[in-house]
Amino acid sequence: MLDNYQRDINYLRVSVTDRCNLRCRYCMPEEGVGDLGHYRILSLEDLARLIKISTAVGIRKVRFTGGEPLVRRNIGQLMRYASQAAGIDDIAITTNGILYAAMAEELKAAGLKRVNISLDTLSETKYRFITRRGDLKDVRAAIFKALEMEMHPVKINTVIIRGFNDNEIMDFASLAYEYPLHLRFIELMPIGDLHYWKKERMISIDEVKSQIEKQYELKADKTIRGNGPAKSYRITGGQGSLGFIAPMSNHFCGECNRIRMTADGKLRGCLYDKREIDLKTAMQSGASDEELQRLFREAIAMKPARHFMNAGWGNENQRKMFQIGG
Repeated sequence: MLDNYQRDINYLRVSVTDRCNLRCRYCMPEEGVGDLGHYRILSLEDLARLIKISTAVGIRKVRFTGGEPLVRRNIGQLMRYASQAAGIDDIAITTNGILYAAMAEELKAAGLKRVNISLDTLSETKYRFITRRGDLKDVRAAIFKALEMEMHPVKINTVIIRGFNDNEIMDFASLAYEYPLHLRFIELMPIGDLHYWKKERMISIDEVKSQIEKQYELKADKTIRGNGPAKSYRITGGQGSLGFIAPMSNHFCGECNRIRMTADGKLRGCLYDKREIDLKTAMQSGASDEELQRLFREAIAMKPARHFMNAGWGNENQRKMFQIGG
């Protein structure tokens, strides 16, 4: 379905939980979050119904997010439901990787096609600092398990933070040179205005790319599979590729093809936009499939032309990244 700015909205990001087994400083408070409770989040059956309904308005690609989606019980069953929805041709997941290796075979059998693994440092000490918990070896195991199972392209999402991991840019680039990985560098965003966010910590993607080009020759490549906003490049002579995502310095809103569903059943047309469509209440009131289709269309119609995150998150925008879906 085309929105009011002629963007083809064919991609639904589904947050299945706001819970997480890590506490990344730019994403979640150290104390974690209160339990929404079983009755406040969408059931697997409700999620499956909404995914099926979304195909009537043009959704073809689904990505499961969180929080950490792999802490949601029976996530494999949800993927199985999604894979059975006519019209869905791509099912992906964004995960911190801690639980992935042990679940990888089950998830692939259930219909998972691709995996993005969030990893902001290759240092065990810094990993413990930024996540406040977790073990880097589990993430490494996840990455190589995904490669072993040929979940190509296996993507690594790395938020670049000045003073924290900007000295590891070339280490990450080297991973993409040595292995068939797609490394994606992402600018730090002020989602939720957590205390860790400071404007001076944000590094522009142009600066990151310029540093990498001093050592590697990059060639633009639009054939790398995926639904996101990354500008992708092959590394000459290397096995993998690099992607650059610039939500702050060069917003990609004109190419955005996604809407977002929260774990408690709200639809957002944009990560930044605080307006939401309440699907869960409609379902509890007995809404028909046709009525729910209308709500999907309404969410797409109110999708804004662009975000204004450079002005900050805003006190009136109460949700944080883990509540919307990363």
